[in-house]
Amino acid sequence: MSRQPDPVREGLARGWRVLGGPHGALPGRVECDVAIVGSGAGAGITAELLTQAGLRVVLVEEGPLRSSTDFHQRESEAYPTLYQESAARKTADKAINILQGRCVGGSTTVNWTSSFRTPQSTLDHWRDRFGLSDFSSDVLAPWFQQAERRLNVGTWLMPPNENNELLRRGAARLGITAPMIQRNVKGCWDLGSCGMGCPTNAKQSMLVTTIPAALERGASLLVQTRVQELVMKGGRIEALRCVPVQLDGRLASGSQVQIVARHYVVAGGAINSPALLMRSGLPDPHSLLGRRTFLHPVVISAALFEQAVEGWKGAPQTIYTDHFLETQPIDGEIGYKLEAPPIHPVIFASTLPGYGQAQADLLAEFPKTHSLLALLRDGFHEQSVGGRVTLRSDGSPVLDYPLTDFVMDGARRAFLSMAEIQFAAGAKVVLPVHEMAQRYTSWAQAREAIAALPIKPLLTRVVSAHVMGGCGMAGDDKRGVVRPDGVHWQVANLSVHDGSIFPTSIGANPQLSIYGIVNRLATALAKRLSGRDVTLA
Repeated sequence: MSRQPDPVREGLARGWRVLGGPHGALPGRVECDVAIVGSGAGAGITAELLTQAGLRVVLVEEGPLRSSTDFHQRESEAYPTLYQESAARKTADKAINILQGRCVGGSTTVNWTSSFRTPQSTLDHWRDRFGLSDFSSDVLAPWFQQAERRLNVGTWLMPPNENNELLRRGAARLGITAPMIQRNVKGCWDLGSCGMGCPTNAKQSMLVTTIPAALERGASLLVQTRVQELVMKGGRIEALRCVPVQLDGRLASGSQVQIVARHYVVAGGAINSPALLMRSGLPDPHSLLGRRTFLHPVVISAALFEQAVEGWKGAPQTIYTDHFLETQPIDGEIGYKLEAPPIHPVIFASTLPGYGQAQADLLAEFPKTHSLLALLRDGFHEQSVGGRVTLRSDGSPVLDYPLTDFVMDGARRAFLSMAEIQFAAGAKVVLPVHEMAQRYTSWAQAREAIAALPIKPLLTRVVSAHVMGGCGMAGDDKRGVVRPDGVHWQVANLSVHDGSIFPTSIGANPQLSIYGIVNRLATALAKRLSGRDVTLA
């Protein structure tokens, strides 16, 4: 593959203001109009709009600045440098593995580009249960449209790879609708390595869109810099206290940094954002902070086919079905969205059950392996309360996320749905990713066996790449940490602009929900702070 121009390195050569790590020592004190914690979906949109309004902006990112020149399509490089805890972040009981970005661009740099607007059923629930009366599809539509234009979100026009085609084929044979997924890409090379950083800059992540736009307008970016505390005085934030960190997150040599701003935006992602507010001792009169943190708990079904599947090739996710979300009430039994994830060797080997010869046999069949995943829609039922972010003794965050019987009932039904689709697509063997599952050679055999499996934490392999909530927004302070405009209910010069403000899970890949909703919040914030009207360009 010929190396493409690297807009990030070109920007650095032009004099972008980037400090930290290999980019130069951090200053002792920085003054600005707005300090933004993080550089992912919410932070990037916010930075572009605020700098467009002429405001002086500083972004603070704990991870490194990596760009297309550094992306070599190697898992061994990507996971330690681009992900939280080397792509091995776990819940408190180790029952769920969580994939989250930890680099400039955040999870947008390493996600699979799937783009869905917030479902109307989710917005209706937010209106009814959390007083978000001004959040509807009609109201949000123009904000989504702007984000979609800016980030080139559109229907994927190339044929799906075999991994996705098998989902479409199996669903069609069962009379289940399985549409194409919209993706935020431009000039995509169809390489399939989106989760390791895009080497051609086709993925329209914050790394190549909004962050460069903000830097071109004079924003500053501090990398490998952790915000330890929001310093409060007199009911307002008066500074950020930051420290330099190494690539692995350990403290680095160097002095602390104090960032003083008029307004502060926390956009470090669910888990990290509520943890920062906790470390800072912010007001929490109704004990809501860090609670109702939601994942889409994901269970996986593997299958073997006679033909080559080669799930590492081509666009990673292009087909989905919401059949198992739309056929039941949102506040009933937990529903699930089905997608076909990419399959790469390290993730494959570390996710599948078994060890020794049994796992070696699975790895030998890697090219003919297909996988489906089910995103469980959590947060809409009285028994669906999600998890809670707490702090370890060193101040680092951990998510306690009980996998209740209610959630695990959804996992069992999802295993059944995925197995039926895979057999309908022509699978010779289906293997639910569960420590006690066997290779099933017919739908009848799988149906009986899955019904009898003990669907329990740790036995059932559960993963997630979507974290939401913990700083939920609501129409009053008894139900939410932040107001409907994203401003903290008790701290007037603090906003939260990331997925942590969602009162429930989305029921769809959340990046476009963050883009669209934060577009609205940041546009209003820019107007309040500068008096200027801005538009995501």
